[in-house]
Amino acid sequence: MTDDELLAQRFQEHRSHLRAVAYRMLGSLAETDDAVQETWLRLSRSDTSEVQNLAGWLTTVVGRVCLDMLRSRTSRREDPLDVYVPDPVVSSISGTDPEAEALVTDAVGLAMLVVLDTLPPAERLAFVLHDMFAVPFDEIAPIVGKSGAATRQLASRARRKVDAAPAPDPDLARQREVVEAWVAASHGGDFDALLSLLDPDVVLRVDGGVLAAGATKLVRGAEEVAGQASMYARFAPTARLVLVNGLPGLVSVTADKAMSVLSFTLRDGKVVQLDILADPERMRELDLTAPDA
Repeated sequence: MTDDELLAQRFQEHRSHLRAVAYRMLGSLAETDDAVQETWLRLSRSDTSEVQNLAGWLTTVVGRVCLDMLRSRTSRREDPLDVYVPDPVVSSISGTDPEAEALVTDAVGLAMLVVLDTLPPAERLAFVLHDMFAVPFDEIAPIVGKSGAATRQLASRARRKVDAAPAPDPDLARQREVVEAWVAASHGGDFDALLSLLDPDVVLRVDGGVLAAGATKLVRGAEEVAGQASMYARFAPTARLVLVNGLPGLVSVTADKAMSVLSFTLRDGKVVQLDILADPERMRELDLTAPDA
């Protein structure tokens, strides 16, 4: 085996980890793959003979790449959309997709990604690398160009914002029951049944994309969210139970394409946040096949 082949093999051993880091940093599957590819290019051009901890070296490199990508993002922030739903990771309800499982370990649901997407780039990096991947602050500090103490403060500010967001309910069986009840109520247009599943302060976020801006909305309150029953009914006949970022959710699939992905966040058995990605352009980019129900 040549040195280049050996280096490629060692990189491949860390690819899943690097994708997990990049996904938390970017919330975009396409950008995640771009960041991992750029990390490989930087590795292939570097002299790593003195690197004793390749995993740590790669983690900081992919973090730096993602930070640069976040700082260069302009088009999304210029879009007139008030709602943006990060790319979901959709897999079979049977949970037999190791790649998807590796990408969303630690219950990185869409609700958390929504919050991470509001953080300034340096805060997001400090939180993701330290709190999610245990990278020491003195290794993160050079990436963000700050002292260790200032980097610690970045992570602390991010942590307060993340802690304020709804955390996924660990009771997966209850979540599946709620999702199945949601499908039945939506299909029947049962307003009261939908209302019974919702927390009084539930938030609905629908990302219809730039070309269908009228479909993009932010709705708060149980009665207002349940009042969107006609929209849910449109997707209900083709809804299939799947895992969305490791938690039971729905994907609406026609004969030839996926139309929407619906993610549920529960607290105490009630839905506290609904995130719907229905942007036709982004749904095509996700290239979802019809997952098995």
